[in-house]
Amino acid sequence: MGIPGERRRTVWRLVTIVWVLAVAVAGGLTLWMQDSTEPAGPYRWERTEPGDAQHLPPCPTPQACAYVTSP
Repeated sequence: MGIPGERRRTVWRLVTIVWVLAVAVAGGLTLWMQDSTEPAGPYRWERTEPGDAQHLPPCPTPQACAYVTSP
């Protein structure tokens, strides 16, 4: 019949291998999906003039705006 506990060790070894493979696949998918959600480069700063905010819609209240337009 074999050594006592040999079957138990084999089962635990297979469980460990399956777990390691699942962790590796999940980690790879996480990295792949994280990279695919970022916008495409190249990244650069754009210089704007102070009067460029005129195309923005007017604010309903001054507290609701994240930007300030000067008259």
